[in-house]
Amino acid sequence: ALAMVGLEAYAFNATRQLSGGMQQRVGLARALCSNPEILLMDEAFSALDPLIRRQMQDELMAIQDKLHKTIVFITHDLNEALRVGNRVCILRDGKVIQIGTPEEILTEPADGYVAEFVQDVDQGRVIDVGKVMETPVILNESWTLTESIDAMGDRQGAFVVDADGRPTGLLAMTDAATAIAHGTTDLGSVLRSDFDSTTVEARFSDNYAAAGRGFPIAVVDDTGHLIGELEPREIMEEMGRVEQLVDGFEREVFL
Repeated sequence: ALAMVGLEAYAFNATRQLSGGMQQRVGLARALCSNPEILLMDEAFSALDPLIRRQMQDELMAIQDKLHKTIVFITHDLNEALRVGNRVCILRDGKVIQIGTPEEILTEPADGYVAEFVQDVDQGRVIDVGKVMETPVILNESWTLTESIDAMGDRQGAFVVDADGRPTGLLAMTDAATAIAHGTTDLGSVLRSDFDSTTVEARFSDNYAAAGRGFPIAVVDDTGHLIGELEPREIMEEMGRVEQLVDGFEREVFL
């Protein structure tokens, strides 16, 4: 158990010789020694400073990936609950108000109480790409620019893929319009090879920098095959929708 929490080298140290974070690891190791089916952690990290607290959250999630234990984690910090939990239960006066995934809690609050809870949460750290990605428009390299633009419709860009379905080039609508204006008809000469890619499971926040470039982002699977397309405006529209939904609840004063 000590090895699992990274304290094997400190097995013979007195607890007073350990830092606060290391002492928390000792407590976690003690709980794991009996191999319980359910682990109850009540405000386990609340007394730690933010840096150590985040490290302990990472430690807990790494252990959970190995052991697959059922962990009931009690906290008053919603950001912590959304980060470490795959199911979140919000209580008020001892009654269950809402149970759901972190994304459901944030994007579909059950009432004004939950909405008040989530209003200051960074939505981008919770909502994943799969929620808003679109089916990709795949262009044929033999097409002209005009044919490619017609195929794109109202999209801001589309991708060319190789024989294995992996994206090799991006045609941005702005580049296409500029090329057409200069009399260019060859698709290949306008394709971008420096496009960004992401995955279905990635969070919005993982793609802020890429979205800031203003071009569509390729969504690929574990083997690199193109399975979707994420446009920067979709991130902003979804976050705006959630914010509007949260603001729509009647506010109460919670004491």
